[in-house]
Amino acid sequence: MARIAVIGAGMGALAAAARLAVAGHRVVVYERTETYGGAVRRFERDGFRFDTGPGVLPLPAVYRDLFVKTGKEPLEACVELVQVDPSARHVFPDGTEAALPNASRAGVVAALDAALGAGAGQRWGAFLVRAREAWDRTRRPLLEEPLWPNWQVLAEREPYPAVPHRRLLRTRRAGTLAEIGEWELRDPRLTALLESHALAYGLDPRVTPASAAVLPYMEHAFGTWYVRGGLRELARAVYERCVARKVEFRFGAEVTAVLEKDGRVAGVELADGTVDQADFVVAGVAPAALDRLTRGAAVRGDGEVPAQRGAASRLTVLLALRGGRPEGTAHRTVVHAQDRQAELDALFGPVPGVTARPTVTVLRPDDPALVADPGHEAVTLTAVVPAGARVGEQHAEHLITAAERAIPGLRDRLLWHEVRTPADLAEVTGAEGGAVPAPALAAAGGRLLHPSNTTRTEGLFTVGGWAHPGGGLPHAGMSGALVAGLIVEGPEFRGSQ
Repeated sequence: MARIAVIGAGMGALAAAARLAVAGHRVVVYERTETYGGAVRRFERDGFRFDTGPGVLPLPAVYRDLFVKTGKEPLEACVELVQVDPSARHVFPDGTEAALPNASRAGVVAALDAALGAGAGQRWGAFLVRAREAWDRTRRPLLEEPLWPNWQVLAEREPYPAVPHRRLLRTRRAGTLAEIGEWELRDPRLTALLESHALAYGLDPRVTPASAAVLPYMEHAFGTWYVRGGLRELARAVYERCVARKVEFRFGAEVTAVLEKDGRVAGVELADGTVDQADFVVAGVAPAALDRLTRGAAVRGDGEVPAQRGAASRLTVLLALRGGRPEGTAHRTVVHAQDRQAELDALFGPVPGVTARPTVTVLRPDDPALVADPGHEAVTLTAVVPAGARVGEQHAEHLITAAERAIPGLRDRLLWHEVRTPADLAEVTGAEGGAVPAPALAAAGGRLLHPSNTTRTEGLFTVGGWAHPGGGLPHAGMSGALVAGLIVEGPEFRGSQ
């Protein structure tokens, strides 16, 4: 039985802790804040409850697998999963709206034809077929296996089978999401639909590789899900599974150093000077925090994937509304920016800034657990902002104004609102500027890959959104599975089968 120290109680760290405890190891989780879940938090006021992190769950099979592998109770015995249908409603700049059915290609094709005109659905459906090829080619190396030692193969090869495009006597293939939209979808509304999946992770579609087609494909193929009571309930269930498997938690315990002896980890040092010995250390922290923990010692060798830094963040506005949620309201509505180019220029320009007219995601769950009575509604608004952006009430007003396009009479119903900024995210996650990591993606020279879960220091592993396979709830869960496999089975571990 090994002694394993886990730094941080984010979702990837919790997933690793549960799996390692089931394998017979003594696992201690050190969390500098007073609770678990990382960015998956909850805010409560006056009988209203809000998720302040992710609001929907893609690819729930990752957490189903976690619960199957760590105990007799399946995930559905611990939380109530609800399939979101429609998957999303989209409000485009010209006033056009489209509600897309959940996990139904034929339904999506029909909905887009009806909303955008004949042929729009067929073009989107054909794109999804190509996106599936990209998914099939990258699923295992980018989600289910440890990062390949020859990761350059993933960096150089574009898995998306773009349609040849003839322009100015030259034949070209789309290499970015923006080019897919322009050359293959040929409708600014379909382009906005496509690019919104990248923008949600803080990625500029103009330079994001075509391989990011897997993001809308995942949602289409595996559906969009909600956890009754909010996504915080998923974090609670994973935490309770850890406790049931005898994982020890120490909250308010800040690790200040990873100790090393003869090239191998020896334990951790806490802020109060306490030293705890460990045979393995699993660090679920952002890159700058890992640098501090290792006191500047390089944990990545030359030729390895470098840590990503400078990712985008999110601005979140929580709305308490008088009046109940109308029947038939979509769980999720994406209100697209009136000027997409201006939004991208502001977010990803030489001096990143905040646009006054952003793309805003509006979450309106049909969940009585979020309000004190049926006469009220809890609504969450989110928009991408640069990491470290100083935003406040003025910017919250921009989100509310955009949301009025999705919720008629919004301001008349507004009781109060709360704002969650990048600074708030930085406080709960420890990531510089409240940065939010994106999932690993192939091509683009490897700049959207994340570092391996192993490090140069024997016995030190990295987990969570800043390590392979990157950000997002499914990816965090898989990072926990990969780290547990590497510790239990050793370097020969090749991932789930």
